[in-house]
Amino acid sequence: MAPPSAAPEDIAPLPVLTASDEKKIVPPSPTGDVEVIDEKGYGSDSEHDAEELHPERLEGVSYVNGEPVITTGEDVSRFLVDVRDDGDDAITFRSLVIGTVFAGLGAALCQIYIFKPVEMSVSTVFLLLLIYSVGLAWAKFLPRKEFAERIGMPRLARVFHFINPGPFGLKEHTVSALVASTAAYGSTAVDNFAVQRLYYNTHVEAVTAVLATFSTACFGYGLVGILRPLTVYPSEMVYWANLPTVSIFQALHFDTAFNRSRLILFWSAFVGMFCYEIIPAYIFPLLNGLSVFCLSAHWAQGTGKISQGAVDTITNIFGGADGNEGLGLLSLSLDWQYIGSSFMSLPLTQQANSWVGYALCYIIFSAIYYSNAWSSLSYPILSTSLFAANGSVWHQSAVFGTTFQLNKTALAEVGLPALTGSNAWANLSANLAIGGLIAHCVCFWSKYVIDSVQQSRNKTQPDPHWQAMRKYKEAPWWWYAILLLLSFFAGLIVVLKGQTTLPWWSYILALLLGAFITPFSTLLYARMGNGIATNQLMKMVAGAVNPGRPVANLYFSMWSHDVVSTSIGLAGDLKIGQYLKIPPRIMFLTQVWGTILGAAVNYIVMTTIVDAQRDVLLDPRGTNVWSGQTIQSLNSAAVTWSLAKDLYGPKGPYFIIPMSLLIGAGATIVQWLIWKRWPKIGPIKVDSIMLPIIYMYSGWMSSGINSIILTTIIVGLVSQLWLRRYHPGWYRKYNYILGGALDGGSQIMIFVLSFAVFGASGTERPFPNWAGNPAVGNVDYCNGNGALD
Repeated sequence: MAPPSAAPEDIAPLPVLTASDEKKIVPPSPTGDVEVIDEKGYGSDSEHDAEELHPERLEGVSYVNGEPVITTGEDVSRFLVDVRDDGDDAITFRSLVIGTVFAGLGAALCQIYIFKPVEMSVSTVFLLLLIYSVGLAWAKFLPRKEFAERIGMPRLARVFHFINPGPFGLKEHTVSALVASTAAYGSTAVDNFAVQRLYYNTHVEAVTAVLATFSTACFGYGLVGILRPLTVYPSEMVYWANLPTVSIFQALHFDTAFNRSRLILFWSAFVGMFCYEIIPAYIFPLLNGLSVFCLSAHWAQGTGKISQGAVDTITNIFGGADGNEGLGLLSLSLDWQYIGSSFMSLPLTQQANSWVGYALCYIIFSAIYYSNAWSSLSYPILSTSLFAANGSVWHQSAVFGTTFQLNKTALAEVGLPALTGSNAWANLSANLAIGGLIAHCVCFWSKYVIDSVQQSRNKTQPDPHWQAMRKYKEAPWWWYAILLLLSFFAGLIVVLKGQTTLPWWSYILALLLGAFITPFSTLLYARMGNGIATNQLMKMVAGAVNPGRPVANLYFSMWSHDVVSTSIGLAGDLKIGQYLKIPPRIMFLTQVWGTILGAAVNYIVMTTIVDAQRDVLLDPRGTNVWSGQTIQSLNSAAVTWSLAKDLYGPKGPYFIIPMSLLIGAGATIVQWLIWKRWPKIGPIKVDSIMLPIIYMYSGWMSSGINSIILTTIIVGLVSQLWLRRYHPGWYRKYNYILGGALDGGSQIMIFVLSFAVFGASGTERPFPNWAGNPAVGNVDYCNGNGALD
């Protein structure tokens, strides 16, 4: 049994009052209805469909109008995900072709968003619903084996059956979607190649690119295969962000009574958002950051009733519609491409902790900047670039030259680089989160880990979906071990023959570090729906073992961090396979194929955008369309940590950043001790306070567009509080469908606009300027800090 802290209890169960031994009364619903449940657990006024779906009314579970409120991982396994298995085929010619085609689309969208002011993930729900439509059309319009018999050519029956085996089944659909979604994860290796092209004028050879991407992606997959008993099999390993995917798969193929209404909702929302997205993204970008404060300051600026200093301050605090403009406090965004549906699936506990982090972020960033900590007033309030003491961009090529190694004489002339105050705090909070993550897993979840390992050894894992999968042959552990070895040797070839400057022993250390962190990160992600960015730890270790070698540090971080990020994504897909009864051996082949496809497409799209938008990507601010913030951040970290002794040592300006690892762990240990003595303080469960998540979000606004924060909070409250708790029937049937449709419509429009008008193909076609798309300054009219220069 998992410890109390393990359950992501984003909604506290409604209290159950015992009226007698035979009847229980559940408190009134928002409409005033009272549900009386007899001794068998059946309500007197439950909805008919809810009784059919959930006849096993269990004590301790909240019900509203006959529908269970999904709270824990056990609730998900019992009520939300059906254990049904029709035994249909999974690998077919049709599933592989469709999956391969959409893998290209998903990987291309993923890479485009790497170069956007707000980095977004590609919606799996969107991919699966498009694949479903194509699969149905394939099954309906391509000839089947019966056609060969009708035309008198029975020898072609096998060919037609191979191409079109009949109705498009659940498992075919799942395999196609998982190939596509696996390809859409992205690759740190490809991002590193972008850093080398932009900052070191190095065009990585094709062989290096292929082997490096294969090594980073597949090593993580091999590791997660070995960790399956801990990170996939148990009920509490939910991977909440994947629930839209699972529920829609089963709705489309099992729950036929509701298919029509769900598909109508999907296509209506999809088409509506597709048509709408062109307005905030291209025609009317002001809609991405509506701020009363910014508009008022603009009016006052035009009438001369406000000083330039006040305008600068308002821009820093309330501006946020352009990249690195400001903190976006109380701005309202109406651009769905930057909002996304993740807030319609993440548990309320996770979101509530992130809101605390946001509040701290506003306070801490403002305090750091206006107190001039780390000389913050000499630099922009937000940026991931490196700066010289005079405020100009630091001249790194003069210090590292063409050999990518430190020239101490040049460093003495140029001076040490400086971080913006916000970037320094973002690094500090990342280390706080990493320390807190490890401590939280050890203190609060260690019993769960021990129980999971014992259940795996004894084959007594109680999860009903794992039990239902026992009829299939498991992918043996040595398959994953072989994949680990192949990945290791592919990476070793890159290190020895490529342009990495990374010593072989440092490469091995990077893999070991990633393998150590992976279980901790995966546990948090599976339980809470969101993980912790652990790459800061990788960069610290890289700087310690590879001083003066920024490119080597890039590759060290790549091999150590990609193990973590890839493992989390692929573990979530394995959980989808368990929920939907995809044979484990087929899952193995599906994910390897999708991983390789994605890496190839990512590389092609990256080179296209980097070559077309080089100047914008090198600009510390970027634009509201393109931004090099992710690439800048990778490079900045690699450079600064290669100077770790001078910058992060005991006498350096940023010594507190590495020390925050210990501070983060210590604070969580104190929290655990308080929880042991006082599990609940007032209405708050002490173990529901996730310090790692709070730390991470306290540095969340260090770059990019920040005008979306208020809107994401509103979306989370509407979906995860109002709909989930008070309208669970609608939530279960339509919430995830709606989110996937909105993501799909916006992302397809952005894909079209990127190549048609945003300049991804080389030619930019800006929309004519008007009040909603100003010719100069920031699009939200917060025109401080030289925006009008």
